[in-house]
Amino acid sequence: MTGRGQRMLKRTVRRSRQLSAESIAKDLQTWCGLQMSPTTVRRELHGMGFHGRAAASKPYITKSNAKRRMPWCKARRHWTLEQWRRVLWSEESHFSVWQSDGRVWAWWLPGEQYLPDCIVPSVKSGGGGDYGVELFLRGWAWPPSSSEGNA
Repeated sequence: MTGRGQRMLKRTVRRSRQLSAESIAKDLQTWCGLQMSPTTVRRELHGMGFHGRAAASKPYITKSNAKRRMPWCKARRHWTLEQWRRVLWSEESHFSVWQSDGRVWAWWLPGEQYLPDCIVPSVKSGGGGDYGVELFLRGWAWPPSSSEGNA
């Protein structure tokens, strides 16, 4: 494969990391006129250091929610074990999924597995699934008597 072909292959993968080798081969033929088999695509990508791996699953968090979470976490980073025992924890069981139950694959170089293009967002509620919630209570007082323990 020529240097130009390798650059186009690399650009295609970086633009859409979750494409299959078959889709990449079709895209390269359609847009660039490069004729290659999916096996050649895989071999060339492996030669460049890319490997198809299962995409990491991380909870979907919006940027505004992430900004709100940071001060909350920093305010509680020095909490004692006793303070954490007063927090209400829940255990959720998922009965239906937001997207396909199948594994999603992504092409990435070592150290890139947590790039936004290489992860699959997951949702806890509002994603079309049904949940059973089990609550664990440890010294929980309701309504809360102070804002410190029951946040």
